[in-house]
Amino acid sequence: MNKAYIAFDLGASSGRLMLGIDKEGKIELEEVHRFPNDPVVMNGTMYWDIPRLFHEMKQGLKKVALRKDVSIQSMGIDTWGVDGAWLDENGQMINLPIHYRDGRTAKVIDEVESIISEETLYGITGIQKAAFNTIYQLYYDKKYNSIIKNHGKKWLFTPDLLGYLFTGKMYNEATIASTSGLIDVETKGYSKEIFDKLNLDRNVMCELVQPGTQVGTLTKAIQEETGLGPIPIIAVGSHDTASAVVGAEIEKEDEMYLVCGTWCLMGLEVSKAQLEEKARLSGFTNEGSAKGKVRLLKNINGLWILQQLKKCLNDKGLKVDFPDIIEEARKVNHEYAIDIVDERFMAPINMEQEIIAACKEKYNVQLESIGEVATAVYNGLGKLYQETVHQFEELIGEEISTIRMVGGGTKDAHLCEVVKQTTHKAVIKGTTEASAMGNVLVQKNTLCL
Repeated sequence: MNKAYIAFDLGASSGRLMLGIDKEGKIELEEVHRFPNDPVVMNGTMYWDIPRLFHEMKQGLKKVALRKDVSIQSMGIDTWGVDGAWLDENGQMINLPIHYRDGRTAKVIDEVESIISEETLYGITGIQKAAFNTIYQLYYDKKYNSIIKNHGKKWLFTPDLLGYLFTGKMYNEATIASTSGLIDVETKGYSKEIFDKLNLDRNVMCELVQPGTQVGTLTKAIQEETGLGPIPIIAVGSHDTASAVVGAEIEKEDEMYLVCGTWCLMGLEVSKAQLEEKARLSGFTNEGSAKGKVRLLKNINGLWILQQLKKCLNDKGLKVDFPDIIEEARKVNHEYAIDIVDERFMAPINMEQEIIAACKEKYNVQLESIGEVATAVYNGLGKLYQETVHQFEELIGEEISTIRMVGGGTKDAHLCEVVKQTTHKAVIKGTTEASAMGNVLVQKNTLCL
């Protein structure tokens, strides 16, 4: 019977239970249960439907309990960053986690920055300013939500909250906490300066635990409901990107990861955070690594434009899929490139026509075929990745040798080739399921110690 590890990997649109099965030392991933993650808007506020997610996760565990071919060793949970929920003095959840796209925090950004500047915050935390950062969520909740102000005693990030529901144990995992804008990157603890200046109580945060910590076991109630035994729950790289970087299986310091999907995360694992002003202005952020290092990264555009191009072509009656678009692009060899980060490509009415118009304006050419239009996108992506690599090299003062690509984008062999040709780096194609793989690897390595 093979040993197996349960990895819950929850994203912004769906979640799934992936089973990592150890076959003679090699992990094979199997999707056991997938479920939607649809936000719910009530009275103008956008929430995550945690009760439904928790229910679906238990359904997945019930499926696993029926398996006779594997021996379950442990379980880990990774999710998106920044969001979470409040518990009262009795450990009861007093609010559903609010979606990072909810607009409530916009009204407090100026308030916060009148107390502590954006530059100062970056110098302490290394985190890029974003309206959804946990710092703004906590400030808003404690100032403008009377129930939370009076009864909010503990804050749990989303994977911590789910872990609490399964184990009854409260904790804050370090990589998920690193997305908050509340962690001092030098001390690797919650910043006393930030909490004091914003008049927030640091005691609302839980003990920070490192990836690879056993935080508890399934409660007796969960065991009885699902049919599983008291399996250990391991705090993995609970931020999905932290797990994805583990899944990239970086071997050397001069190797870069490229987590490629609708959006892309490009970065390095470094020993020291980059906090200088040029790093802030260039869009670099510093988050926690599952290996105890710093994930220096940039969030850059990925396959969104190609996805929308396909949708546009389908909408006008062309039965084309990504392999068809890739095949057509391979036939074309022009050098026209769109500016991938131009806001005109964020949500145009017609992506195909927007690409054609952009090339007409810039190069005075009229793109006609699917391959010509797609190539303008691929060229733009290559140029963006090339520029990003150069920014990293300039910032750290060292040359990057290799790019390890993981995520859905690795299915596109043409994109992998474009990255190789434009960056002039060795490109190693990894797993499409990087977050789930990293989740499993942390569990396995923990139990093997």
